Amino acid sequence: MAHRAGLSTLLHSRRAQLLLLNSLTFGLEVCLAAGITYVPPLLLEVGVEEKFMTMVLGIGPVLGLVFVPLIGSASDHWHSSYGRRRPFIWMLCLGVLLSLFVIPHASSLASLFALNTRPLEIAFLILGIGLLDFCGQEPDNCRQAFSMYAFMISLGGCIGYLLPAIDWGGSFLAPYLGGQETCLFSLLAVIFLGCVLATLFVTEEAATQADALDGTALKDALPKPSPPACCSCQLSKSLLQARHMVQALRNLCTLLPRLHSLYCRIPRVIRRLFVAELCSWMALMTFMLFYTDFVGEGLYHGVPRAKPGTDARRHYDEGVRMGSLGLFLQCVTSIFFSTIMDRMVKRFGTRAVYLASVVFFPAAAFVMCLSRSVIVVTISAALTGFTFSALQILPYTLASLYHHEKQLTYQNGHAGSLYSSSSSSSSSSSSPPPAASSALCVSSSCDVSLMMMVGEPDSVAPGRGICLDLAILDSAFLLSQVVPSLFMGSIVQFTQSVTAYMVSAAGFGLVAIYFATKVVFDKSDMAKYSV
Repeated sequence: MAHRAGLSTLLHSRRAQLLLLNSLTFGLEVCLAAGITYVPPLLLEVGVEEKFMTMVLGIGPVLGLVFVPLIGSASDHWHSSYGRRRPFIWMLCLGVLLSLFVIPHASSLASLFALNTRPLEIAFLILGIGLLDFCGQEPDNCRQAFSMYAFMISLGGCIGYLLPAIDWGGSFLAPYLGGQETCLFSLLAVIFLGCVLATLFVTEEAATQADALDGTALKDALPKPSPPACCSCQLSKSLLQARHMVQALRNLCTLLPRLHSLYCRIPRVIRRLFVAELCSWMALMTFMLFYTDFVGEGLYHGVPRAKPGTDARRHYDEGVRMGSLGLFLQCVTSIFFSTIMDRMVKRFGTRAVYLASVVFFPAAAFVMCLSRSVIVVTISAALTGFTFSALQILPYTLASLYHHEKQLTYQNGHAGSLYSSSSSSSSSSSSPPPAASSALCVSSSCDVSLMMMVGEPDSVAPGRGICLDLAILDSAFLLSQVVPSLFMGSIVQFTQSVTAYMVSAAGFGLVAIYFATKVVFDKSDMAKYSV
């Protein structure tokens, strides 16, 4: 009995809840990392041209930019016995599992519907890839504990990049699961399903919110006993659900004007940070999306469209596996820097660490452009984990610091100094000062994450919440995948060299350096950059 009580206490501790909540992030990252590695070669192997291959990779992010805010709005107004978020998360998880089945079995599915299977096989591949990218959008819980989040992302990436580097076709699992692709995606499905089941132990987020804001118990989070069945009760319940559905649809229709209005009121500090992060992510994602193809064609001189068993195809497959190993080492490096990021910031300051990470990437990319050594290129790829880790942590830390500064400003009665928008005025200067205890200056990253899962009290941030600004920063990550996917294929076809991938990544990195120098890190930057 005592053992069971101890286990229950452990599962409901704050850190355990964060770990369980981020287990889904871990599972998604495993699948997406493996997808980044395997999807470009798969598309090239079935005959998709380079410029169209890169466009296919942009389908998921574009769908995410359009539909994720709509899904979030609908879930805000959803009421069920399982809470507001879980039904939507389960639906997206089902989409991920479906994509993990469709991608490796595209040829078999095509043969069921047509004699000329190639066009239908490409269609099934595109469907599976778009579904994986779209449904793999990470649930927006305002980035639970930035260091924890970055650690789980990096750990998931490690496993996701390591799995394709293994020759599963010659493993003991091949007789049971099939060839390389089938075996790999079957393992991904098992890992992801385990991560989804782990989230069943997560306490519904509304419980924390209700306790923090109202001091009342959760009424929406867990299944409740059904009331006595009667016609009037059932009718009332149906009318209530219908009203909520109508309200959700109304919110969906008005979402775009609201988003436009919100983006017009983005504070300048967030706008500067967004542009810098967008350019940094475009550099990093150009590298990560096309690195395996760069190694397979550029360093190993393989041909993705060559027939299986030929030397050209064997060299390409070996290059893809070596590219996967490079991305795996990148994630190992990212994990290392995630664990020491807090100490680095305390020792050198946020400005120095952030700028160093941004400057470091184009230097590594230029080395990859110039060197033909597999070892040198792999080491350079591994070291980009420093930039990856910093982008997962520091922009969100800066956003939370902006909000903390805003709260202190309100407390001192001088509204809007550091956190003013381009069209802002002192209209909120008369807002009542928040309680000192509500500031985001808390004792640990776990406290920050739990506070952000709860949400800020309205008195803390009149008109804006931190989750909105974190969502704006998240949109930079999605946009960073769209831009390279639209143009990189055409650039490579025009130059007739996959080295163009790395040159473009380095170019984006140089632009990112310029905008990173415009980011506001402290009050002294306000006068310097005329914020």
